[in-house]
Order: sequence, then C-alpha cells, then structure tokens
Amino acid sequence: MAEDTPGESGLAERAKDVLAPLHAGLLDEAESLYLDLHRHPELSHQEERTAALAADRLEKAGFDVVTGIGGHGVAGVLRNGDGPTVMLRADMDALPVQESTGLPYASERRAHDDEGEEVPVSHACGHDAHTSSMLTAAALLARARHAWRGTLLAVAQPAEETGDGAQAMLDDGLYSRVGKPDVALAQHVVPLPVGIVGHRSGPMMAASAVVKVRIFGRGAHSSAPQAAIDPVVIAAHVITRLQTIVARETDPASCAVVSVGTLHAGTKPNIIPETAELGISVRCYDDALQEQLLTAIKRIVAAEAAASGAPRPPEVEVTEGVPVNHNSPESTSTVRAAHEACFGGRVIEMPLLAASEDFPYFGAAGAGTHYDGTAVPTVYWVVGSTSMEAWQSAPGETPQEKVKNLPTNHSPLFAPDPRPTLLTASEAMVTAALSHLAAPVN
Repeated sequence: MAEDTPGESGLAERAKDVLAPLHAGLLDEAESLYLDLHRHPELSHQEERTAALAADRLEKAGFDVVTGIGGHGVAGVLRNGDGPTVMLRADMDALPVQESTGLPYASERRAHDDEGEEVPVSHACGHDAHTSSMLTAAALLARARHAWRGTLLAVAQPAEETGDGAQAMLDDGLYSRVGKPDVALAQHVVPLPVGIVGHRSGPMMAASAVVKVRIFGRGAHSSAPQAAIDPVVIAAHVITRLQTIVARETDPASCAVVSVGTLHAGTKPNIIPETAELGISVRCYDDALQEQLLTAIKRIVAAEAAASGAPRPPEVEVTEGVPVNHNSPESTSTVRAAHEACFGGRVIEMPLLAASEDFPYFGAAGAGTHYDGTAVPTVYWVVGSTSMEAWQSAPGETPQEKVKNLPTNHSPLFAPDPRPTLLTASEAMVTAALSHLAAPVN
C-alpha cells in the first residue's frame, strides 16, 4: 500500500493518537534526557556515552539495535508488518566551544581533541535536542504500532560536525546491515521562535569543502631576499587571485564563496620562511559548481607557485567536504503536508541556508553510489528553538533582523528553550514518519 496523505487517510488523527503519551509524561523523559546530554557533551568521534544512551533507549523501546557502526554510530530497527522503511536520523556530537549561557545545566566538560589538545566542549549546535527528540519519536511510534505498518529505522549518527560521520556509517555497511530505507528524515534546531517548522524543497543547505594548501619556498635572512623564494609572497598572490574564481569564473546567477580563513607562515620578522599554509573554505549550492571551484583553486595555487619558481609543487588537500543538502521534492511535499495538518500556520518556507550538513550522504550522495544505484529520497527541515520571551525582546521588526540579534548555532550563547523545542521536534518527527509509513489495515 502506498503511503497516504493527511486529508485522505486521517493521518492527523493517527498522529494525535501516537503523540498522546508525549503529553502524558513522555515529554518529561525527553527533557530529562536532553538535560543529561547537554551536561555531558562529547566531541566528534568520541560519542561513546551518548551512543550508549541512544542504544539503551532504543532497546527498551523494542528495537533491534546495532552499535559501533562507522565509529560510535547506532541503528535501531523496528519491523511492524509490510510497508515502507522509514529512517529517522539524529546527529550526536558536540563542539569545542566554551558554553557561556550561564544556565544551571550548562556544560563544564573539557576533552582532548584529535590533536591531543584539551578544549572545552558544549552542545552549541543543538545536537542534544536532535538526539532527544528522535529517540522520543522512536519510542512514541514503538508504543503505537497499531497506527502504522512498515519498518522504522532510527539512526544516531556520530561526527556530523567533522562532516565524515554519515559516510563512515555507510562505508561500515549501515544499509547492508539494517536495510536500505525508502526515505530518510532529519531535522535541525535553529534560532527561530519555538513552535515554528521550516521547509524548503530542493537545495536547502550549501555544499562545503575545506582546502588545506602548503606552499614551498626557500628560506633566507630577510636582509637577503635575493637568496630566497618567498612563500609568503606566493601565498599573497594566491589569496588575491582566488578572489577571481567567484568574480570572473562563476556565473553571477550562482551563489558561491571562496574564503581564505587562515594563513600561517614564519617565526620571526627577519626570517623568510620555507613554507606557508592556507586554509580555504568553499561553499555553493550546486555539486558540479563545487567541483569547478575546487579545480580552480588547485590550478591557481599550482600556477602561482610555478610562476615564482617554487622548488617543488604545492600540496593541495581537500580535508573536509559535504555535498548540497537537497530535499527530494515529492517526499518533501508529503512531509510538509503532514506538518501543515499538524502545525497549521506554524509551517513556513525557508530561504537557502549557507550552513552545511553531511546528511545528504544517506541519500543520493552516498547510498545510491554504494548500493543498488538508486538514491534514497531525503527530507530535512528546521525547528525553532528560541523562547518566545527572547524572540519578542530581540531587536528588529522582521524575522531576519531578529535572527541577526540572537545567538545562533555554534555560538557560546546558543541556548534552545528545552521543553517547547523538544515538543515541536518530537511531534514533527513522528508526523513526518507517519506520512511515509503505511496506514494500518482496517
């Protein structure tokens, strides 16, 4: 049986039935889990405690659970008769950010990053809310198996912030081990008012890449520049020339960013160093354009080094990169209709977001490539997390002006309003899942 529409199948009524326990105590459990996760954040690739909590919650809800997928990834499978397989995904990792919210449950954790440096850790991006609401939605659907048919796949993903967690789970056989979904669903909290659900069909978030460049020169005393090949000068020419990629090589109708964020060279003013290193950020809304931008960067770096007589070719490495987060139009339309039936006028149209996500790897960017050649449709939406008090007091007349004056994701002051955020996020994920799971047989 094909999935049904809200108007034709009574999806709104089924959603109300499934969500009833949320208003009768389960929201308290969701909030308790959120506060626990917020106090105990874990960096990318270190999500051991969070993964154990996720696995425990899923097992208690009746899921068959597989752990250790692609690192600390967790997948729970709940089979409930014939019907589509629907995947719910939440990211678990936190950031190396010192929380400055002053909240009684603020993180005070410190941990060692991948380079061994001790850093503060906090859930400054809201992944604690994602994990809590996904697990809550999974528990609600498990309790109400009379309201749907199919297979529910709950995935707790590590290492989203480093952009490699989704691909690591796929490379470790996620879909071959637990089954390939017919649709993958995910959401993210943003600094909009609590209760808001934002949708966009097609491209929603940018493709991004981080490029590390190492330029080689020949060192000398600064008083004898003729004896040197100055990598700082080469780097300066590279930085200037990189600006032409967007200005002169990219269609003005296309959005693209090529920014040099770091430049490291030398130890003293009177020493011409042997090397210079650049860190470059690339963003756009088209995967083919991203490849074009990366190719241009490599060409310019190599040409400038050769023009200066560098003793060896530069090293250019793409250290991070994710594709465009592209919402499948048909599946997005289905989810949006279900959300509109549940939330009414609180569903809004979202603009393109410059932030990036590795969630697309679960869809066309990863699953189709590694398995049977077909893409997994993906739907990704946002949920408001700013308290009404904070929203109303923020300066500005328009939503855009208010958002500029509120702490955003990755800010040390980012502080979702837990209970109403978890309520909307849990309702949104349950309703989205029901819109693609089969209706029960009467």
